[in-house]
Amino acid sequence: MSMTGKPQTMPPEAIAWEEFVELTGITPEHLREIIALGWIETQTGAASAQIFRDADIYRVRKLERICCDFELPVIGGTIIVDLLERIDRLERLVREMHNYE
Repeated sequence: MSMTGKPQTMPPEAIAWEEFVELTGITPEHLREIIALGWIETQTGAASAQIFRDADIYRVRKLERICCDFELPVIGGTIIVDLLERIDRLERLVREMHNYE
């Protein structure tokens, strides 16, 4: 519950469609495509509006940059972003393993 006594309709980390498009710079067509691919998931808010997690902003910005820089279709960009995220996780694990030695 908010301090003003008004019930919140969605958690503070949730973002409406229009704001997500504005914050990420993604086109609505690309956004629909990555949702259809299951690359990001949405929740349904009031009036059946799709809402997004703020954690997806960085991922989608990276996707848009990669697609624009390398003139890739969305599906190609999602593969690259996924691989970059996996590399990052593996590098963190390797660092953690070295710290335990």
